[in-house]
Amino acid sequence: MADIKLISKGGKFILIALPMFFIGPSVIYNAFMNQHTNWHYLVLGVGITVCILSVYFLFKGLMTIGHGLFAK
Repeated sequence: MADIKLISKGGKFILIALPMFFIGPSVIYNAFMNQHTNWHYLVLGVGITVCILSVYFLFKGLMTIGHGLFAK
């Protein structure tokens, strides 16, 4: 029997990850376009962190949905 609470929790994680998939590369692109400023490395670090978090939230969401669908 599927656990609806776990499936909805996994969906929330995926909804958090979805905009981060677009924000992260945009921030990284912005960092490379503004290499002449002193904020370049900080903005690049934020962009890389957002990309890593988006992959983490997607993985966590898919695993949570999987546990909700195939729970005993």
